[in-house]
Amino acid sequence: MSLDAIQFTRRLVDIESITYNEGAVGSFLAEFLEGRGFAVEKVRVPQPSDSRSTSERFNVYAGTAGETPEVVLSTHLDTVPPFIASSEDDEFIYGRGSCDAKGIIAAQVAAAERLRDTRVKVGLLFVSGEERDSAGAHIANLHPKGSRFLINGEPTDNRLALASKGALRATVRAHGKMAHSAYPELGESAVNKLIKVLARFLEVELPSSEDVGPSTLNIGVIEGGRAPNVIADYAEAQVMIRLVGPSEETRKALEDAAAELAKVDFTLEIPFVRMRKIDGLNTMIASFTTDIPKLTNWGEPVLLGPGSIHVAHTPFEKIAKRELEEAIDLYTEVAQRLAG
Repeated sequence: MSLDAIQFTRRLVDIESITYNEGAVGSFLAEFLEGRGFAVEKVRVPQPSDSRSTSERFNVYAGTAGETPEVVLSTHLDTVPPFIASSEDDEFIYGRGSCDAKGIIAAQVAAAERLRDTRVKVGLLFVSGEERDSAGAHIANLHPKGSRFLINGEPTDNRLALASKGALRATVRAHGKMAHSAYPELGESAVNKLIKVLARFLEVELPSSEDVGPSTLNIGVIEGGRAPNVIADYAEAQVMIRLVGPSEETRKALEDAAAELAKVDFTLEIPFVRMRKIDGLNTMIASFTTDIPKLTNWGEPVLLGPGSIHVAHTPFEKIAKRELEEAIDLYTEVAQRLAG
């Protein structure tokens, strides 16, 4: 019996799986795939030290027992907060994860079933933690299955991504000396230092690529200080840079901008990636980052998926039913072409 991808998407969306809490959706998916005749493996992904969850989390791999896959379809189990239950109308499915990436899971499962029927050796890999640190992809890369190609799913409007920007995450910390705010000359404001550094960051000329576009910088979090009437002794910001090439130049520019005022710690780097072109498919450049750089042992990567990244991570996340069905055809076609 063929899979109803629309209803399956809604079932997945209705299982809350914000990062660190992927266990429930992983268990549901593993049981579902076993019921559809797949051989399923679950590989534990540890909770990080800053997680407030104590539940089990894991990656899910599904394939044919004793068979080395030629092509693996992959995406992530987790979503960003907050949880939003599913709904639908004639045109769209709504809810958290509808396009990023539970609708993609549904399309990939449906495509894998078609591919099995055509004797393409196919596997499915669904990982935890993509929205934070790609922890699941890191674990998965230690347990490859010998596939020649990896088709990674992210919202690309069903266009083939020719490149995906990297990510460089930095924490900027400034220290000062507390004092009564009526006598600022007796203290040293960490907040003032941090503001100066961040203003310099916004003036840094970041690298650019002619065919990909510019690197971009986002100041995502700022915190610090004690009270309005206290000179701040501590302040911190978290910054994300989208990379279009190697990170060395960008790292040095930020360190120079912070010199003598604050310390910059680079906490995460996911490199910029270029990918192959496939004749006949519409293409795009992904300004976002994916698990692909962490899955190097799973074969040559392809990035493709239904849905718009412009509504992912928003209260209005949705996926067009038509686009979801088209993705099943696309995943099937691309896997067949790659497998030869």
